[in-house]
Order: sequence, then C-alpha cells, then structure tokens
Amino acid sequence: MSTDTLVIVGGGLAGATAAQTLRADGFDGSILLFGAEPHLPYIRPPLSKEYMLGKAGRESVFVHPAAWYAEHDVDVDASTTVASIDPAEHRIRLADDRSIPYDRLLLATGATPRRVSVPGSTAHGIHYLRTVEDSERLHNALAGGGREVVLVGAGWIGLEIAAAAREFGNSVTAIGRETIPLQGPLGDELGGVFQRMHEEHGMRFRLPADLVEFSTSDDRVTGVMTDVGDLPADLVVVGIGAVPNTALAEQAGLDIRNGILVDQSLATSAPDVFAAGDVANAYHPVVKQHMRNEHWANAIASGKVAARSMLGTPAALDDIPYFYTDQYDLGMEYSGYPPLTPGARVVYRGDVAAREFIAFWLADDRVVAGMNVNVWDVNDQVQRLIASGRPVDVARLANPAVPLDELAAA
Repeated sequence: MSTDTLVIVGGGLAGATAAQTLRADGFDGSILLFGAEPHLPYIRPPLSKEYMLGKAGRESVFVHPAAWYAEHDVDVDASTTVASIDPAEHRIRLADDRSIPYDRLLLATGATPRRVSVPGSTAHGIHYLRTVEDSERLHNALAGGGREVVLVGAGWIGLEIAAAAREFGNSVTAIGRETIPLQGPLGDELGGVFQRMHEEHGMRFRLPADLVEFSTSDDRVTGVMTDVGDLPADLVVVGIGAVPNTALAEQAGLDIRNGILVDQSLATSAPDVFAAGDVANAYHPVVKQHMRNEHWANAIASGKVAARSMLGTPAALDDIPYFYTDQYDLGMEYSGYPPLTPGARVVYRGDVAAREFIAFWLADDRVVAGMNVNVWDVNDQVQRLIASGRPVDVARLANPAVPLDELAAA
C-alpha cells in the first residue's frame, strides 16, 4: 500500500483525467484534487455548443459522476483556492491557510479568457465564456431571441456562439482585427468557407475592425464603437483568446514561457512538479518545439501523460493535436501540427463549395495537418497519414476514389 500523496491543482478535464489514470495504472496512495470552482471537474466544449443551446443537461458536462470519486478514493476539494506552492518543502498552502504536503504535484490550472480594457468594458451585458455559469448566463441572454449581439473576435469560440445566437433568432455581427474569420489557424481560403456559411445564416462581419469603446447607459452596454464605425448592441460576447493561469507557478519560481514550460514528459523545472492541460507549454518531440494547446483532446492526452510521469513510468506527450467544432449543420475535425502549417500547400479532396471535403496541409509533400468537414470516420486515417511522415502522391491524395488507408500504408 503506497503512502505517497499526489496533489492535483485544477478541477478541469486534465486534472480529472490524471486522477483517473493514476488509479487505472495501479496507484493506491492518496489523491487530493483541488478545484477553485464549486463543481466537480467538467469538460468545456459543450459550453459553447449543446449545453448553451439547451440541448443537453448540466450532468452531461461532468467528467465523472460524484460517485466515481468516492468509489476510486479521490478526494475532491471544490471551491478551494490554492494560494501558493513550495517546491522545496513539497507543500501547497490553501487560501484558508491550511498547509498540505505532497510527494508529487500536478498543476492543471487552465486558462482565463483574455479581457478587453477599453472604456465601458465593465458594463453589464458584456460576456465572456469559460465556466458553466458563463454558459448559463449566455443561454438566458440569447434564448429569447430578437437581440442585437456583437461578437468581439471571430475565432472558434466566437463563431460557435454566433451559430447558437442565430439559432435562437438573434441578430449577430462579428468584429475582429483579421480580414477573414479564422484567418490565423486556417488561412484565407478556408476561413472564407466558414465566413460564407455564417453569412448564409444571416450573420454579418465587420473585418478588419478594432474595438475602441463600449457605449453604455445606466451601466449597461448599448453599443460597440470601432475604428470603422459604431454598432448597436444589446449584449456583447468577447472571444479573443485565453491566458494561461501561471500565477502559482511564477510565484514558485518555475520556468514560464507562454504557460508553464515542461518537457515531453510534462515535468516542470521544479522537482516532482508537473503541469498539464491549457496551462502547460510542452515540448513536442515530433515538431521539436514547445506548443501550448488549449483543446479538449490535449487535456485528456496530457492528463494521462502527467499521471504516468508522476508514477515514474516513461511517458511523452507526442499525440497529434486534435480539435473539433459544430456550427449550424457543419461538423469539423482537425488534426495536425499548427507550427508546421504556415506556408504549407493545401490540397482538397471532395466538394469545398458543398462543404463536404477534407483539406490537407502539405510540407514537402508530407501531410502535416488535415481537416475533415462533414466527412466522417476518416480522422484515424488522417492521423495515420500525418504520423507516417512520408511523402504522398498529391494526385491520389486529392482523389476521393483512392482510399486514405492506401495512402497511409504506402
């Protein structure tokens, strides 16, 4: 029977996955999980999709039911703020001044929405999306329809919220500094596919446009002022990215660079301290550089790797990054290495105009990323193509009559 105590700071998917993996891999010592929110660990993708739309109940967002934690002897301390960590003493201190010793520590503290600080930015009616409560507030604000909604930011979260807002019957306009939505991750052509879809559903884009100020009345937002004109607004949703929650790690002297810097095993610069999920900037052995990934699949993969590393089992975060989105009748899965896609050639298989296709990013005729749009049961093959690292025949790659399995095995 182990007498070790493993502490997890962070009540999200990465932390819960780590706890699950520790038990699955045979650890029988103490697991203490501290979460700042008043909930058991939950997953975030439904907050901008089916949960916000009211198509799924609250129980659908939780990683495990409450009984699972009791059955697996995982002590969850919700609504608890960790004030500091002391790697030298192997202790954490809670906001209520309790001091908790640990043998190994996992920081899975997540990220916080990047906020705007222009005049009027504290007015009522300006929303950010990160928590269950944020999602519920947005649902309540949008569900009645008939409102003027302005999105600050035209990225993945903004467009998912836009689809929900239009489904509820609201008027929606998005502003942003790019000239095309999703220009950064997808490029002009594929960003245009998403823009046209949203415009077909009645959404408007004002791009590029820089936020200058919020108009307010009685401390409630009434409009959005930009450098290219003003927009009326009954409510505003800001979706301009997220900032990793590194304060605890910084105070403890850990190496920080766009998150907590960790190696491929997710070990930090401090002995017996690991980091996973949105907060971790992990070295990826394939791209040979650090990457911070805020998506759902990374939370699962990194939670598993961190748990095994805490147990002394050799493990590396070498998964191909993956994420998905659902907007209106479009479903999409993306797998690939974002640092390798700038300047890559994009090859299409299928009908782009009908929004039923696969896009492949090729560097030196090697597939480094792939995105399937309304084409299903192909992600495994796309991942095998990427993992193979071998040059492909571009003409065969673009030909839907050639099975992807043949290309991956070639």
